[in-house]
Amino acid sequence: MTYLTKDKDWWRGAVIYQIYPRSYQDLNDDGIGDLAGIVSRLPHIASLGVDGIWISPFFTSPMKDFGYDVSDYCDVDPMFGTLADFDRLIETAHAHGLKVMIDLVLSHTSDKHAWFEESRQSRDNPKADWYVWADPKPDGTVPTNWLSVFGGSSWHWDSRREQYYLHNFLVSQPDLNFHNPAVQDALLDVASFWLKRGVDGFRLDTINFYFHDRELRDNPPLPKHQRNTLTAPAVNPYNHQLHLYDKNQPENLAFLRRLRAVMDPYNAAAVGEIGDSQRGLEILGEYTRGHDLMQMSYAFEFLAGSGLTAPYVAGVFEHFDRVASEGWACWAFSNHDVVRHITRWNLTPAAARTYITLLMCLRGSACIYQGEELGLPEADVAFEDLQDPYGIEFWPKFKGRDGCRTPMVWRTDNGHGGFSNTKPWLPVPAEHLPLAAETQEQDAGALLHHYRRAIGLRQAHVALKKGSQSAMRAEGNVLVFEREGDGETLTCVFNLSDTAADVTLPVVPRETLGKDIGSVAPLNGVVQLGPWGVSITRKA
Repeated sequence: MTYLTKDKDWWRGAVIYQIYPRSYQDLNDDGIGDLAGIVSRLPHIASLGVDGIWISPFFTSPMKDFGYDVSDYCDVDPMFGTLADFDRLIETAHAHGLKVMIDLVLSHTSDKHAWFEESRQSRDNPKADWYVWADPKPDGTVPTNWLSVFGGSSWHWDSRREQYYLHNFLVSQPDLNFHNPAVQDALLDVASFWLKRGVDGFRLDTINFYFHDRELRDNPPLPKHQRNTLTAPAVNPYNHQLHLYDKNQPENLAFLRRLRAVMDPYNAAAVGEIGDSQRGLEILGEYTRGHDLMQMSYAFEFLAGSGLTAPYVAGVFEHFDRVASEGWACWAFSNHDVVRHITRWNLTPAAARTYITLLMCLRGSACIYQGEELGLPEADVAFEDLQDPYGIEFWPKFKGRDGCRTPMVWRTDNGHGGFSNTKPWLPVPAEHLPLAAETQEQDAGALLHHYRRAIGLRQAHVALKKGSQSAMRAEGNVLVFEREGDGETLTCVFNLSDTAADVTLPVVPRETLGKDIGSVAPLNGVVQLGPWGVSITRKA
């Protein structure tokens, strides 16, 4: 099966809906979501007006990290269905006008993958060099001081080879050796397999972790005042290093060019996840500039714990324009790895509406995480119900990622929110049930409908979807910027606070857009914004 989109730039400015398959819809009543369940909910996704979907991993896996530990890249784990189910998903999504992007985890595999099981048997087998192996130091200790994102050393001793292997995440997730051309070839074959099945692109997990330093040099320490928690919680010693050598290596660019060459005949697109607290936007620029690398990437600036004040947003874009002006970002406020932004930023309903409108007005593409359109808060999952190894390791200061991964709520007349008829893999919080999709469909003032209108505004204006963006101005906590494209110039004004504010526009506009999402018309060139007020106008 192949599917060639006519517009090779479909990704530019696209709105992509992320699905965490374990938690979207369970049709076979085993408590875990499945591909057939996703198919059944595609009408809901299409009704939002998004351009496509991104599906988190559904490949064969022992599920130590819930699919991000792959044991077979070219098959569907039985808990999610079959390849035939995936083919039906592709056909149905395309029939609804939705592109399909899948989550490729290329930097590491499961330790149950056949490649690793062979590699660990000896130092001279055909796949001996497919993973990152290193001898111990003379005293038997680990080869470098590199740390795992999930805690502790990123090296694990293997008695078969009497060597350490590298794992940037769980011990059961050994890192592939991208310095070996055969490894690159095998992974490009994986990409080709799914492209031939009809996928429209990939979300590339941990795209900046592919290569390691050949010389195995130690990372330098990071001074305390330079540490932040964009990519790891504060309790994680991972934040104590400047990660110069365990990731972000220059050799990655050549591999990304090879991957782009595989994708281009299918007009496929990729969005890379860049996990780096110091150089995230700079790396984004490196990986997405020009026409032979990745189309888009995202860093963690808008997935941060602190709220998005006007000065912060303006500062992010000033930094982006300085280090990544030739690149293309994909912005998101929530995903499967962070606390839902409704809770993370303690948003009121009015603030939630303003933030999605802002996201739809920013230059770049955008991702929306399942349940975000319902305003779901972070779930408080009890320790005895935790599934995430990350949370179990760092409890209680960091509770892991289960709180953003609880099942979608579709109905209120089902104890499990319409997700399943049996006990789900994670509990459905009682406070989520009143926010069910079915309930919001019947309420014209619900957040769900605001999401549709905000997305619709973006889709209706090339200036918002693909146009240029002026430098941002922060006037107190009011953000002001312009978008220009297709012969129109739009002025976007956002009050990111609960205090009223007046803003004088430099040019009297011709008309006000987005009145159905609360956009305020200026009076004599002055916009009077209430708390969390928005004004989007078109110049004469």
